[in-house]
Amino acid sequence: MLNLDTHMLIYALRGDLRPREHELLANTDWGIAAIVLWELAKLAQLGRIEVDLNDPEVVAVIAALHIWPLDLPIAKASTVLDFGGDPADELIAATSVVHSVPLLTRDRKILRSKMVPLA
Repeated sequence: MLNLDTHMLIYALRGDLRPREHELLANTDWGIAAIVLWELAKLAQLGRIEVDLNDPEVVAVIAALHIWPLDLPIAKASTVLDFGGDPADELIAATSVVHSVPLLTRDRKILRSKMVPLA
């Protein structure tokens, strides 16, 4: 299982994956932190992404994802990461830490982390 950050899920939905990302995602199940759903909806509302959240194919992809809920261990882990910034990114990364699942991201801050398991 891989944990996808918000932008990685958007790239997958739009078919904008790099070859290595495509290979990783083709061979494993996908999961997301619950906050990713909120970020998707917010980005769509603001017109910052061109993903139709009502499209049946998009709905089917999202329905097939494993979704990790926000819980106290994740909230606590998000406060002790070795990077800071966007609270949603911190919760997404903390989800990978708590559940020991590799995170697939292009975020440079997260990629420099020594704490977050990366794909």
